[in-house]
Amino acid sequence: MNQKLRVGILGATGMVGQRFISLLENHPWFEVVTLAASPRSAGKTYEEAVGGRWKMTTPMPEAVKKLVVLNVNEVEKVASTVDFVFSAVDMSKDEIKAIEEAYAKTETPVVSNNSAHRWTPDVPMVVPEINPEHFEVIESQKKRLGTTRGFVAVKPNCSIQSYAPVLTAWKEFEPYEVVATTYQAISGAGKTFKDWPEMEGNIIPFIGGEEEKSEQEPLRLWGKVEDGVIKKAESPVITTQCIRVPVLNGHTAAVFVKFKKKPTKEQLIEKLVNFSGLPQELELPSAPKQFIQYLEEDNRPQVSLDVDYENGMGVSVGRLREDTVYDWKFVGLSHNTIRGAAGGAVLCAETLKAKGYIQAK
Repeated sequence: MNQKLRVGILGATGMVGQRFISLLENHPWFEVVTLAASPRSAGKTYEEAVGGRWKMTTPMPEAVKKLVVLNVNEVEKVASTVDFVFSAVDMSKDEIKAIEEAYAKTETPVVSNNSAHRWTPDVPMVVPEINPEHFEVIESQKKRLGTTRGFVAVKPNCSIQSYAPVLTAWKEFEPYEVVATTYQAISGAGKTFKDWPEMEGNIIPFIGGEEEKSEQEPLRLWGKVEDGVIKKAESPVITTQCIRVPVLNGHTAAVFVKFKKKPTKEQLIEKLVNFSGLPQELELPSAPKQFIQYLEEDNRPQVSLDVDYENGMGVSVGRLREDTVYDWKFVGLSHNTIRGAAGGAVLCAETLKAKGYIQAK
């Protein structure tokens, strides 16, 4: 590709915005040219606007330090400088819906990390290995918005990435009842230990809104496109508990599954390690070569050893064993701010570009 697509990041100063910037450094297809944030950051260089709040372990890329931050609310001005935007704005749900649609109406595709549009019927919510065909609803959305190339697409919640791909790999055995407890990292709340010292040595058994997302969003991933909207799947029935734990990055899930067709352990592992999708077929830049790895050791997956598997874009599974109440149980692990947030959105954008939905203006 000769010309890189020009990318803007909405909400560039927050933790997910920072993750987008670090992931897009030296990206072969995309170049960050515009950063937008709240009016209080507007007019400052990115380096000044972030100040001492850079939360990534890698240094701030030189290419963005001197970019002057624009006001995210000046939609036309920001949109005129880019081919598409990533959205990581920190606003109320209604404000997010309004601003993302406003950008789409300037004929600027929006790939969002936010939850506001996840249940808008004609907005695709996609894990590219699982349901890339849901991008088809973009055509209906464009009719509603009155656009020719502008639309909103989203990625799902970070908490489901450690088990929804696993259950997808096992689809032919018809899982019908699932219990999942997720142990979620503090970066999922946009925090580090420096910001949230009371999390050290602590567990908080509540994350607002998370259990409903964890139970419902997989069903939307497995739904069907009908009459220009996405109809969610009816099964499996999923019940969850979501717990905040003193870990910086990495959401772990302990999961119990009942199947209509009884698989063997060998069959289940074989389905996991051979599971791949469109990103692997197209060899997209951010796609993990192997999406899911299975670890034989009793004490894996572990956050400290496995969270960065496939540059944080893969899923690690272990401890698959028969259960006395359910059929099988396992432990899954995924990187919540890479696969679960910015990285998942980058992979969505790569898929959209490969399918012709995102092009140079």
